[in-house]
Order: sequence, then C-alpha cells, then structure tokens
Amino acid sequence: MSAIDIFSLIVLCGLAWFWFDSSGAREAGIKAARFACETESLQLLDDTVAFASLKLMRNDEGRVALRRVYKFEYSDTGNNRRKGSVVLLGHRVVVVNIGLRLVTADTTLH
Repeated sequence: MSAIDIFSLIVLCGLAWFWFDSSGAREAGIKAARFACETESLQLLDDTVAFASLKLMRNDEGRVALRRVYKFEYSDTGNNRRKGSVVLLGHRVVVVNIGLRLVTADTTLH
C-alpha cells in the first residue's frame, strides 16, 4: 500500500465517523426540539431539524467538541410557522430556543 492509499483510507474513515456522529447529533436535536414543543404545547412542524452551523468549541471539561446548531419550525396556533433552534456541544443539548411568543392573559406562566 502506498502513502496515498493510506492517506485516502484515513480520510474516508474520518468522513464516515463524521457522518455517523452528525446523524447521532441530529437525532439528539430532533428529540430536544420535540420535547421543547411538547412541553410548551407547540406543534413541531415537519418533525425534523435542519443543519445551520458547525464549529469547534471547548466543553466544560476543556476538551474540543463540535458545536452544532440546528434550526426547526414550530407553530403555536396551527396557522403559522415560527423559527426555533437547538444548540448541541458534542451530543449534549446546550440550548433550545423557541423564540419570543405572545403571552395572553389566560396563559399560565411556569
């Protein structure tokens, strides 16, 4: 095996790892978005999240991890589409943002 073959194999293995890792993170993002919408009595539209950004950051232990941001859409009335996002550091959900919503007088805050 030549050096080019070994390098190509390493690159392919790295890409395969990244693809599998990203699909696991995406599933964690979907679960977090679904849970946030269910908790706030919102409807998660399309039942999925879409990739928005990726960068390297340090986690709480000081290790380098991938920070992924996924966008999703939800509805509070059934007649509209609002935007939300999920931020993951590695596979750990850091933030779920469902944006600002109008709160009426009969809405119970918790």
